[in-house]
Amino acid sequence: MLVEKFKNNTIILASASPRRQELFKELQIPFTIEVKSINEVYPTNLKGEEITNYLATLKAKAFETSIAENNIVITSDTIVWLNNKALEKPKNSNEAIEMLQKISGKSHKVITSVCIKTIAKQVVFSDTTVVNFKQLSTEEINFYVENYHPFDKAGAYGIQEWIGFIGVTSIEGSYYNVMGLPVHKLYQELKIL
Repeated sequence: MLVEKFKNNTIILASASPRRQELFKELQIPFTIEVKSINEVYPTNLKGEEITNYLATLKAKAFETSIAENNIVITSDTIVWLNNKALEKPKNSNEAIEMLQKISGKSHKVITSVCIKTIAKQVVFSDTTVVNFKQLSTEEINFYVENYHPFDKAGAYGIQEWIGFIGVTSIEGSYYNVMGLPVHKLYQELKIL
């Protein structure tokens, strides 16, 4: 549907995430991948989607000097929000285990922000999904971390992986948002771009 609209554009997905790339492919829009390294640090006073909005915008800013006339740059950022704190990507197994212990038996929010940037304009939007987890056993947490190495995932889990199959009891909102891209909102925003 959007292929015709963007036939004269180069859409750049600025994300190394295999999940985002997979979801983008399913939207049936041709795209290229270009990732610029940035220091993902945000002001400590930011909360919830303020954090992801800030980081998605920061990632887009890295393209400011290199963006061409027909380029559309899309950046994104996801966090798990629990007890008024952001759970980002774990640095190691211990951090991953600790994060999974925190979300075990509770509900948390997954917040993803997307920034669409062209030479002429910039649009930032976010989506929030509530995820409910059953009480996870120590064995289940250890098995998941040892076998799936969730170090590139906010909150140390992928809903589309084993832990999601056995641990997620319900969600309120977009499943794909939890994977890292609110594709329904992205589609809408691209339609009106």
